[in-house]
Amino acid sequence: MSRHLLLTFALALATVAGSLAAGQHRRAALVGALSSGVTALASMLFMRRGARARKPLQAALLVMVVMFLVRIVVVALATVAVARSTGNVVAFIVAFFVPYFTYTAIEGSYLHSLSRGPGPTA
Repeated sequence: MSRHLLLTFALALATVAGSLAAGQHRRAALVGALSSGVTALASMLFMRRGARARKPLQAALLVMVVMFLVRIVVVALATVAVARSTGNVVAFIVAFFVPYFTYTAIEGSYLHSLSRGPGPTA
């Protein structure tokens, strides 16, 4: 799990650093990158905690579903906040969703690693 968490953290740092180079749309991009990164890190930390459960795959799937719903709320609230502050909503959306799909791939990789149990190999 630690390599998935480390990869998520490194991507979050890179995304925030990239959003700081967004020029005049820096604030909106920073809000998108931070909200995407924070939710991804929270998701991975909760999945890590669920790894100690009796059924770690089901616990990780539950975390993934709940965090998806949390991300929907975060995107809605942050979009309203960026629009009200006359920020560029497109910069926010791009800065949120481009890394989001990568975070989802990392989470999927973690789920896949849970599905390969220590059973017999072919």
